[in-house]
Amino acid sequence: MSNKEKVIALLNSLENGDHAPASYINPNKYIQHNLAVGDGLAGFGAVLQHKPAGGFKVKVIRAFEDGDYVFTHTEYDFFGPKIGFDIFRFENGLIVEHWDNMQEKVTATKSGHSMTDGPTAASDLGKTATNKALVRAMYDVVMIGGQGDKITDYVSVEKYVQHNPGVGDGLAGFGAAMAEMAKSGGSMHMRKLHLLLGEGEFVLGQSEGSYAGSEVTFYDLFRVENGKITEHWDVIEPLLPKEQWKNSNGKF
Repeated sequence: MSNKEKVIALLNSLENGDHAPASYINPNKYIQHNLAVGDGLAGFGAVLQHKPAGGFKVKVIRAFEDGDYVFTHTEYDFFGPKIGFDIFRFENGLIVEHWDNMQEKVTATKSGHSMTDGPTAASDLGKTATNKALVRAMYDVVMIGGQGDKITDYVSVEKYVQHNPGVGDGLAGFGAAMAEMAKSGGSMHMRKLHLLLGEGEFVLGQSEGSYAGSEVTFYDLFRVENGKITEHWDVIEPLLPKEQWKNSNGKF
């Protein structure tokens, strides 16, 4: 099995109860960055033991592979409908590290798109490195560097499909959402990019910063066409207070 297939089987096991995919986790080394879950294989097992009476629901929408990493975009029902991104790192065919971000599912969106619809399969595999470089430059210059006037160097002005539930399509939709937030005294600021992964035209950035007055983790998935970003999905999760952490590995 490919690493991607192993991750999909592991996530599906949360719903179907199959115990076999747990063997894809290294029993001696499993670094957990979900701060609400204990470290190691025991922490993963504890999640399964606390499933609600109706069980968990899992629908993997997208799965991509970048070297030793697999990242997924998934619709969950974990004590309510949620959208999540998961990142898994492999060593010698076994999962040794996991990061994720989850957000409550929103069905009434500004753009009319759902939080997960759109293309799902990577096809432009020969441009992975080029597309990752484009997205990294956008983080450096615009999202972290603060040079908003440079955004059209990276994002298409003709087509920008938006899946953030509070933002409309196009650059105009993004600008309107930021203006609306500013009116209420809020703001969005990304401070640091921690991971950048990609396969073909899909690139995922994991970053930290603040949003509407809260410390958060941002997971942003971009789709690139002809050298410009044309589609965006994201999940924004507030950082859990340190006294509630169940492991000491940190979010990143």
